[in-house]
Amino acid sequence: MIIESLEVGLFAENCYIVGCSETHEGVVIDPGDEIPRVLQRIEALRLNIRMILLTHGHLDHVKEVAALKKEIDVPVLMHKDDQFLLDNLPAQAAAFGLTTSGIPQIDRYIEGGERVEFGNVKLDVLYTPGHSPGSVTFAGENLAFSGDVLFSGSIGRTDLPGGDFATLIGSIRDKLFSLADDSTIYPGHGPATTIGHERLHNPFLVQDNRQ
Repeated sequence: MIIESLEVGLFAENCYIVGCSETHEGVVIDPGDEIPRVLQRIEALRLNIRMILLTHGHLDHVKEVAALKKEIDVPVLMHKDDQFLLDNLPAQAAAFGLTTSGIPQIDRYIEGGERVEFGNVKLDVLYTPGHSPGSVTFAGENLAFSGDVLFSGSIGRTDLPGGDFATLIGSIRDKLFSLADDSTIYPGHGPATTIGHERLHNPFLVQDNRQ
């Protein structure tokens, strides 16, 4: 599998370009900003992008999705419970003195339990709310793209509209901690980590694990 991480925008958000090394079909996960850079890497990797996948609808993850869709007209997938965040995207941006390329059109809503496929790559959709009502994680063999659900040494904030701390902890415990300990977590911000490391060392979760 091809995995390219680009830290983009004011919020240092991780945009992921993921491809099948055999067929060179791919997806872009959370193209929040710096679309010219994203397009350059797609071209350099010689990938045929099939979908744009969104882990959730916060500004830093979706601000320039519409710009990318204009360049590569492929389906955009997101959970329906974050549509209200997209509808308020201009207001999200204005709060930081920013503008966006427009409210992206979601071509298909996805649910937990579904699977997205491109080339020989299969990613299961895990419904992991808490950071936002519609947060999802895309999990493959020994890896997962967790958006802002789980970070190296931290978890997603829950003080934004629709956030809930208990729900987030439950999502991590019930969904992410069901993955193998050696599964690599590619988060929405910061460095990659593993499920095993976070299970043992994440300060938000160690106490929870001992109960």
